[in-house]
Amino acid sequence: MNAAALACAPSGTSWNGISWADAQRRVRGLQARIVKAVQEGRHNKAKALQWLLTHSFSGKVLAVKRVSENKGKNTPGVDKVTWNTPGAKIGAIASLKRRGYSPLPLRRVLIPKKNGKTRPLGIPAMKCRAMQALHLLALEP
Repeated sequence: MNAAALACAPSGTSWNGISWADAQRRVRGLQARIVKAVQEGRHNKAKALQWLLTHSFSGKVLAVKRVSENKGKNTPGVDKVTWNTPGAKIGAIASLKRRGYSPLPLRRVLIPKKNGKTRPLGIPAMKCRAMQALHLLALEP
């Protein structure tokens, strides 16, 4: 399958109709190619493969799944948005684009400690978490 087919979502895709095994296989294959290119010293090739992974539909799907189906999925960021419905998750996949993206500020929450004091915790918005997860897929191998 070529880069153009991997980069865009199939028309009429639903969240429940996504083939997770195929998406995982495509991402693992690209990650293996990135590792092989770095080991061979072909850094330009590795950079091109990372670009392909961060712009692929499979990578975006796995990034959205990672942030929307974990323990912190109901914790909104500063924009008060959570991705609870399948429609919101599909919309999130479409919104993961580098052009026009600027990270939102962190939502600061004070967490109590054992000694009675508090410590700050920064909570990013869902879109920022998904973007971080997407780039982690390209850097992880």
